[in-house]
Amino acid sequence: MPSMIAQIRLVSSHPEVYEPCEDSFALVDALLADRSKLLEHRPALCLEIGCGSGYVITSLALILGHVEGGAHYMATDINPFAIQVTSETLEAHGVYAELIRTDIASGLEGRLGGSVDVIVCNPPYVPTPEDEVGRDGIASSWAGGENGRRVIDKILPIADNLLSEKGWLYMVLLTENNPSEICLHMREKGYASRIVVQRSTEEETLHIVKFWRDSDIQLETDENRSKNRNVQLSKANSLRFPFRRQASIVVSLRQTFQVSALFMNSWNISDYDMPFSLA
Repeated sequence: MPSMIAQIRLVSSHPEVYEPCEDSFALVDALLADRSKLLEHRPALCLEIGCGSGYVITSLALILGHVEGGAHYMATDINPFAIQVTSETLEAHGVYAELIRTDIASGLEGRLGGSVDVIVCNPPYVPTPEDEVGRDGIASSWAGGENGRRVIDKILPIADNLLSEKGWLYMVLLTENNPSEICLHMREKGYASRIVVQRSTEEETLHIVKFWRDSDIQLETDENRSKNRNVQLSKANSLRFPFRRQASIVVSLRQTFQVSALFMNSWNISDYDMPFSLA
């Protein structure tokens, strides 16, 4: 019986490519845990951002198998060696994915925007000095900058743009990345989230978080945005009101002076019967 995930012995390697490790295994375990839901989901387009050795995208293709209607697989990586290694891993397992060398999904958003049903991503999440982020070679696979969030925070809005209305995002996060803050940020964009797999090693605690669009949260978000706009408009009007009030007071005073002047000009004291002498 063929395996439902990629076999380590068939995964290609290169000195400058990140090999499958605990985070890769945890991400694939999350996909396995969600397999029945994924099959029911019937994704038409699946994308891995940062494919490395190809272990995850190959496993996803094997997990889904011959999904009804067929699924197209794509994977990106900025490391040219990763693209070559992923190609070899896919071929060794008898599955296919379209591979693109690019930074995250640069150049693909116009083509894929709103059409990706499943995104999987094991991003560079390790807290490192900022100058290590984006270096050539294998370091680019783990260097995440301050709090490990530099690359993650770039990926999230891109994923939001790529995902279809029924799209799901599976992402590896570290405790130091502050997953709860990330989930709150995604909630503000209308996404629900849950931890599919949580795993602790001697060095770190990993969270495989799944994000998906939720109509109730989107409605709540839209209502909150509407309330915020109304509050902002109210504040703006209250700030402008004193100037309008001053202007109306000036106009009123000017009109009063004009009427008084007109009255004084037309008033003749001799027209009135005076009860006493002015002499």
